[in-house]
Amino acid sequence: MLKNCLPEVKKQYEALPYPARDPQDDHKRLVQTWLEDLPMINHYCFAGKQSFQNHFRALVAGAGTGDATIFLAEQLRHTNAQVVHLDMSEASIAIARQRAEIRQLTNITWVHDSLLNLPSLAVGPFDYINCSGVLHHLADPDLGFKALQSVLKDDGAIGLMVYASIGRTGVYQMQSLMRMVNSSTGNEPLDTQDKIANTQDLLASLPASNWFNRGQDLYHDHKVGDSGIYDLLLHSQDRAYAVGELFDWLGKPLDGAENGHGFHLAFTDTQRGRSPYLPHMVLGRKPPQMAAKLRQLSRRKQYEMAELMIGNITSHVLYLTRDASCTAPYGDAAYIPFFFHEPLTGDILANVFGNSRGAPFRLEHQHSGVSLMVNPGKYAAPILRLVDGRRSFAEIFDQFRANWTGKTTAPDNATLFNDFAESFDVLNALDRLLLKHPDAGATVSPG
Repeated sequence: MLKNCLPEVKKQYEALPYPARDPQDDHKRLVQTWLEDLPMINHYCFAGKQSFQNHFRALVAGAGTGDATIFLAEQLRHTNAQVVHLDMSEASIAIARQRAEIRQLTNITWVHDSLLNLPSLAVGPFDYINCSGVLHHLADPDLGFKALQSVLKDDGAIGLMVYASIGRTGVYQMQSLMRMVNSSTGNEPLDTQDKIANTQDLLASLPASNWFNRGQDLYHDHKVGDSGIYDLLLHSQDRAYAVGELFDWLGKPLDGAENGHGFHLAFTDTQRGRSPYLPHMVLGRKPPQMAAKLRQLSRRKQYEMAELMIGNITSHVLYLTRDASCTAPYGDAAYIPFFFHEPLTGDILANVFGNSRGAPFRLEHQHSGVSLMVNPGKYAAPILRLVDGRRSFAEIFDQFRANWTGKTTAPDNATLFNDFAESFDVLNALDRLLLKHPDAGATVSPG
């Protein structure tokens, strides 16, 4: 029996591997995970300079049935990188291994163990660690985080997902309800299937006023099978965090943490980037008079307020690095901007940002639901038109000046960076415009 794992949690994932996956589906599609896109990891964790060629090592801790492992290994297939898949559930590892075999991936090492044993496993150190949906299921999440730190390189990064308490309010009400129901239906303890059956029966009869029912658009696991129902509503060990608690636990003193671990936190909600954490983007459709003042508050305060405003963040997804400088910097002309997460082109965005002829306009972003006023400045449209994922800002600006037909002298780089800053901030906050350094090479090219 594995040491340092909760027996009930291990029992759950042996009986109900999570997430539920049919390995045969890997013949038809590649499941992509938001945190593990190499261009995202490069932008937020390695200042855009990671080539992923120099024996890059990644750990997926609590890797389950393999989504993050397979996606990383597939992207790194033609490099000398190695991915370590660690999980305490043999049933989950078996599914992940079948998926890897179907894809003929040979760059994965399989470890059947608890992440709490990492300090003694001699598997590190790692450049990147993914730990998604795991720490919040530990009796002591901080002990788990310390175990991850023990195998992280000094310049390494962690991709983390933990549950968000505000957006999961209805979930925790249902969990409390099901504990009461399942402890009141007889003298004998119920087995897993009985608990699931009770949950399904009750879900079908809940009144419309129930908070979980009201938030049906936020929760999906209970709709995709027994493992999803159990993980969402019947889990034996589950806690969640408000964004301020994460700053206190993981962050640096400058973020308001008193006893934090000293990491820089870069949030990137799936499909929405950091926009749900920014009041001016959450309240963008009809901003209050105080909006400008809110933007002057500390990053932490803005994030805490936005989480309360938007109300629908159900998990906190973020990168942890030793310093904010690990994020690729805007304002360095050597960097290459590129579009990501949507089939965007410079011409498409130039038309969107150029229709207002330099005046503020309302940007309606369908994929994220963001609607806000944007001031594109004088030059956003022609700059965006030149973004192709190959040209650096220096080359874009040189081409801009070569095309210049104005009566005055063409603007210098500093003026162009300043003018384009708001347009970049909006697109980057949505994770639709990222940066890479030429040193990264072609491995992390978009697409």
